[in-house]
Amino acid sequence: MAEPAANARLLGQEAAEAAFLTAWQSGRLAHGWLLAGPRGIGKETLAFRIARFVLSGGRSSSLDMAPDVSLFRRVAAGGHSDLFVLARQINEKTGKRRGEIVIDDARALCEFLSLTPGEGAWRVAIVDGAEDMNRNAANAVLKVLEEPSPNTLLLLVSHAPGRLLPTIRSRCWHLPMRPLNEPTLIQVIEPLLAGLTPEDRATLIALSDGSPGRAAGLVAAGGLDFSREVLGLVNALPAFDAARVNALGERLSAGEEGTERFRLVGELLLAFVARLVRRIALEGDAAVAQGAPTEESALAERLGGRGRDLDQWIEVWDNLRRLFARAEALDLERRQTLIGAFGALERAARG
Repeated sequence: MAEPAANARLLGQEAAEAAFLTAWQSGRLAHGWLLAGPRGIGKETLAFRIARFVLSGGRSSSLDMAPDVSLFRRVAAGGHSDLFVLARQINEKTGKRRGEIVIDDARALCEFLSLTPGEGAWRVAIVDGAEDMNRNAANAVLKVLEEPSPNTLLLLVSHAPGRLLPTIRSRCWHLPMRPLNEPTLIQVIEPLLAGLTPEDRATLIALSDGSPGRAAGLVAAGGLDFSREVLGLVNALPAFDAARVNALGERLSAGEEGTERFRLVGELLLAFVARLVRRIALEGDAAVAQGAPTEESALAERLGGRGRDLDQWIEVWDNLRRLFARAEALDLERRQTLIGAFGALERAARG
């Protein structure tokens, strides 16, 4: 799958594209837009589609642009002088990617938006992972939203908009984006499904939860094997296999690959608990069928059946969400984070 900046194809987000085009054609375009939704559903791809459209003058009736067009190639290569992309940067002291977007990087964005466009009529900035901005960076970006320069467009891509400052959310036009339905998801990820067994194919579709990005991440990180390992650990609950959890934690500790696997394991655990909550709330197998691997049914029945407390599992989900978000933001020790997560699951499983 192509990187967002070089991706000429976006399926399943037609409503979001139409909403932006309507605003553009009205002549009253908001300076700040918040593209919000789950990770991997096309938010950053849409941001680059919007950027190319605006930088081209916006004379088309759609956001489509052929990849052989010069402007498309320059945006994909990061070579357009009127486009700025802000994301977490590499810390020169540690050689690792920072856990947050810092003030110096946000100031560079603000300075960029204060300048006159160099090539056309507009300047466009994209913040990829807007919730990653620390307080000082967020306040700098807020000032840009409060006092925007003419013909500037700021696109905030957020997987967790609730973590943004309320004042930032209130000054942006919201563009909510939804996970893809299953037929569209299959169409997008068909190259990833080639060669998989029917069982693995069904598991990948279920675990992707409507997100092509998650599907790609699962395949790249050996996610099908990881999903079986995580499910095996959960399946042992309320027993706590400390040795296996430790071993898994060690595999999540090294480099960028470890970072992606750590995020993947967190998403797998959160998705499992979310399905368990739905099962308890709806009191039946219909809830489990919504996005659950088939082998999960017996486990969900054991942990979530017989009138188990709904509030308890909602609290577990919220605690796990906070735990993994804090670990990623602060670059905490992943093995200890995983032990804490399975500890929380063990306590809940014991009731």
